[in-house]
Amino acid sequence: MFAGSHQLSIDDKGRLAIPARFRAQLDGANVFITRAHKPCLEIYPASEFHRLAEQIEGLEDRVKADVLKEVFIGHAVETEVDKQGRVLLPQLLRKYAALDGTVMVVGQIKRFDVWSESSWQKKFGGAPAAENLADAFALLKR
Repeated sequence: MFAGSHQLSIDDKGRLAIPARFRAQLDGANVFITRAHKPCLEIYPASEFHRLAEQIEGLEDRVKADVLKEVFIGHAVETEVDKQGRVLLPQLLRKYAALDGTVMVVGQIKRFDVWSESSWQKKFGGAPAAENLADAFALLKR
């Protein structure tokens, strides 16, 4: 499970060092990096990405399936985690998410997200609206 947040840097070549405890959760040397509906990148273990791709392919709503194929699948890049635990974030995806310098890597259970520090601060820097958070927690059976 990917959990927690890490403030990290992208090097001059566009590489990101994946936190060690996240690397331990990967099921192989390859990951998929893509974009979604948020201004960040999503990084998936290969097996999870393939599972989602199969779900998309099986959707009955062809219009929504096509949107997911165009954005989620169409922008995805399969890449290898190098021996130092780094991945190269493709320039097109870095540009989309405005990634340069310091980033926030945030666990999302089955994937982790990479946010520009400024976008992350805008979205999460303040306290969440108490009612939204309470409504979300109300969905959980604890």
